[in-house]
Amino acid sequence: MAHLKVLEDIPLDSGTIAAGLALLVATWLLYVLARGDVEKAVRFTVPTPEQCKPGWKGKILDDPAIKVSGSHIIQCYGPATGQLLGLVNPVTPDGIDRAIAKAAGAQVEWANSTFTQRRRVLKTLLKFILDSQDDIVRAACLDSGKTRVDALFGEVLVTAEKLRWTINHGERALASERRPTNLLMFYKKNEVRYEPLGVVAACVSWNYPFHNLLGPVISALFSGNAIVVKASEQTAWSSVYYANIVRSALSACGHEPNLVQAVALWPQTAAHLTSHPGISHITFIGSRPVAHEVAKDAAKALTALCIELGGKDAAIILDDPAGKVVNEGEMQRVASIIMRGVFQSAGQNCIGIERVIAMPKAYDRLIAMLEPRIKGLRVGSDLNEDGVDVGAMISPASFVRLERLIAEAVAQGASLLVGGHRHGHEDYPQGHYFEPTLLIDVTPSMRIAQEELFAPVCVLMRAEGVEGAIAITNSTSYGLGCSVFGPTTSAAARAHLEKVAREVKTGMIAINDFAVFYAVQLPFGGVGGSGYGRFAGEEGLRSLCNTKSVCTDRWPALIKTAIPKKLDYPMQSGAWEMGKGVVEVGYGEDWKRRFTGIRRMISM
Repeated sequence: MAHLKVLEDIPLDSGTIAAGLALLVATWLLYVLARGDVEKAVRFTVPTPEQCKPGWKGKILDDPAIKVSGSHIIQCYGPATGQLLGLVNPVTPDGIDRAIAKAAGAQVEWANSTFTQRRRVLKTLLKFILDSQDDIVRAACLDSGKTRVDALFGEVLVTAEKLRWTINHGERALASERRPTNLLMFYKKNEVRYEPLGVVAACVSWNYPFHNLLGPVISALFSGNAIVVKASEQTAWSSVYYANIVRSALSACGHEPNLVQAVALWPQTAAHLTSHPGISHITFIGSRPVAHEVAKDAAKALTALCIELGGKDAAIILDDPAGKVVNEGEMQRVASIIMRGVFQSAGQNCIGIERVIAMPKAYDRLIAMLEPRIKGLRVGSDLNEDGVDVGAMISPASFVRLERLIAEAVAQGASLLVGGHRHGHEDYPQGHYFEPTLLIDVTPSMRIAQEELFAPVCVLMRAEGVEGAIAITNSTSYGLGCSVFGPTTSAAARAHLEKVAREVKTGMIAINDFAVFYAVQLPFGGVGGSGYGRFAGEEGLRSLCNTKSVCTDRWPALIKTAIPKKLDYPMQSGAWEMGKGVVEVGYGEDWKRRFTGIRRMISM
């Protein structure tokens, strides 16, 4: 007992306790410093494409197109200027097989990687992106025609957010979960585990070439999978550069770069990828007609799908239920958000605002605010001139349809206040531009109110009340996202906002804002004609996993499942009564019923 005597001799005053705690903290800090940051980002380099360097001048094509007559090559060019960016060889079916085989081979080891190792790769990627914003943005602008600000927010910012969210919250989302048991199974413990599927695929659209490629790669890698990404042939040039960034980050951290395979291919080859038995999950971002083909192909191998098909998103502007006039500053704020929601990336945004649905007091005020702003928008190549607000569209393929829809709406009673036609740019005659457009007095029966435009067109619709606004919003086959703006100064006003949020048939809604659900990594996806499944957030990570249920004994040395003799095959007389007793014990609504069940079991 001598050691107790020693302890008794130590005065346990507050100063001694504080000194002891300080020693423990110091010891811990020394340990951390000696160990180093095992997740610290690794520096690496990727050659900057020649086209991204200052002063580059590319050949301007006479007739810009991604197809070259008499060749299978993909011709990559800038839609803002018509400059040739380069040529990309499309992958063949054999090439797809090889890519999947390489990814599968690399995934065997990656499946056993730790979350610490995965976070290190993502931190390495994040550091490189923040250090290389100018090159990444310039490549996106060259290949898609968007402005630098649009690329900064739509490519870099949202990708950085996805990386940061996954670094901070990904492990918690994929950690094994304990699940409750019941009375009959009280001796069991239950768990759900999220395990990698293997090789997953993503077929992504051209409107955000950097973010749409990296988004599924981030989720696939952190969930322990390898991935094959089919980039759009419209942005095949920049996809080569962006995929090289990810593969270089993996190599810099000591992992196999074959975990990420990026392929470009023509539509006739796509079925070989989407029906491939070596793919465990497909994320598809694109149009509904193509989605039908992807779904049919995936069904052959019973491959799981997440499908995002765009939308006809509405921005609903409510009046104050008390009849008060919303102050000028708030209306200007809403108008500014509408401008960003409609014209960002020349309207080529799946969650862009395709319809502005305003109640009577807001309707005329919005017209007065929006018309001069839209008239003042400057169209052009942001990389070559200052003061550009709206960039190019990816191709002229939709111009005839857009002009026809606008003319048809005018013939049916709508008023065209601004734009409405393709734009022949004086300095970039080979560029693909459409005039920023304002069309008012549009009604739900007009085709322009039903079909996705994916263009810089602001469509304004009048609603007489909250119910009418909801009905107009729900009148299309789409159901991706939505915004609702309105006063919050009274209980009735807040109730109207909540009513809209509850009754619109969409997968996402932002109240008094636009698209912020994506900026905080909430699950992304829609309903109806906008597709099914979710990416982003916990749901997105878990969708790339095998959700495995595990049930095991809580006290294996004390109790395990045993079949009573009367219920054991071949069953004996009294099995029925004993079985009823088991059910009553487990699920009786009160203890009297359960006691009856116990008596049945014992008496047998």
